Amino acid sequence: MAGAYGGPEVLSVIDVAVPEPRSNEVRIKVRAAGVNPFDYKSYSGAFGVDPERLPVRLGVEAAGVVTAVGADAIGPAGPIAVGDEVITYSAPGAYAADIVVPASSVVPKPVALSWEQASGLLAAGVTAVHTLEAIGLGKGETVLIHGAAGGVGLVAVQLAVARGATVVATASRGKHDLLRELGAIPVVYGPGLADRVRAVAPEGVHAAADLVGTEEAVDVSVELVPDRLRIATIAGHERGARAGIKLLGGVPGADPGTEIRQAARLQLTEAATAGRLRIVIADSYPLREAATAHREIMAGHTTGKIVLVP
Repeated sequence: MAGAYGGPEVLSVIDVAVPEPRSNEVRIKVRAAGVNPFDYKSYSGAFGVDPERLPVRLGVEAAGVVTAVGADAIGPAGPIAVGDEVITYSAPGAYAADIVVPASSVVPKPVALSWEQASGLLAAGVTAVHTLEAIGLGKGETVLIHGAAGGVGLVAVQLAVARGATVVATASRGKHDLLRELGAIPVVYGPGLADRVRAVAPEGVHAAADLVGTEEAVDVSVELVPDRLRIATIAGHERGARAGIKLLGGVPGADPGTEIRQAARLQLTEAATAGRLRIVIADSYPLREAATAHREIMAGHTTGKIVLVP
C-alpha cells in the first residue's frame, strides 16, 4: 500500500484483517498479482493528491485459490466454489496475500497458465481487446502497434495476428526475435520510424495502436493512417486529444470500454486454455519488493508482464 503520494519509496506492506465474504463475494488466497502502470500512477500524483484517498491499496488483478464464498457467489462463468483456481479482475487491492472481491470479477484460471502468467493475463488482455475493437481491425488489414513488446503489446500482437491482420510492431532491436515468433514484423522505434514502416508495409497502414504514450507514436500514426478514427492510444492522451484520435482508458474524455473489457475476460481465458495466447513474464518479485517492481515497470523497457508473489 501507499501511505503517501510520491515515488516507490512510499510503499509498504502491512497486516490487515481479511473479512469474511458477504453475499456475491469471494475470498481468494493470492498466488500471484499482476503489476500495471495504473498501480504506480495511483500514488504518484498522476490522478491527483487528495489526502482523503490515502492510504492507497494497490493492484487490480490476481490469480489464486478460492478459500471462502458468500451466498450466491456466481461469476461470469457460473457458480464459484471453495478450492476453485481463479483469476480476478478488476480486483482493487490485489497486492495482498488474501483478498475479498465481488464474484462478478472472478473467472476460472486456465490450466495451461502458471500462477504468474494467469495473474498477468486480464488487465493487459482486456486493454488489448478494447484497443483492437476501437480501431476496427479486420482480416487482411495492416496495423501498426507501438510498444509491442510490453504487457499489452504482446497480447495485442497475438490477437491481431489471430484476426488475420498484418502486424507491424515497434520495439527495441533485442525484442524483435520474440515479435517475429508471434507473427509480427518488428521495426525499431526512433528517428525515421515512419520510413521504416513504409518499407515493410508498402501498401499502407490501415490502423494504429499507441500502447506506449510517446509523441512519436501518435505523430507517426497520424502520418501513416489516413483515418484518425482508426488510431487509438491508451497512454498518450494529451497528444492524442490534440491529434483527434481515439482516447482509451479511465481518464476524462476517454472511452473506458467497460462492456468490451468485461466480455473479453472469458474470451481471453478461453484463448489461453486452447493454447492460442502466450503470456510472457518479464520478471517476478516477492510482494515485499513491490517498490523494485514498480521502478522496473516505470523505466518502460520490460518485455511482457511483471508480477508479485506473496
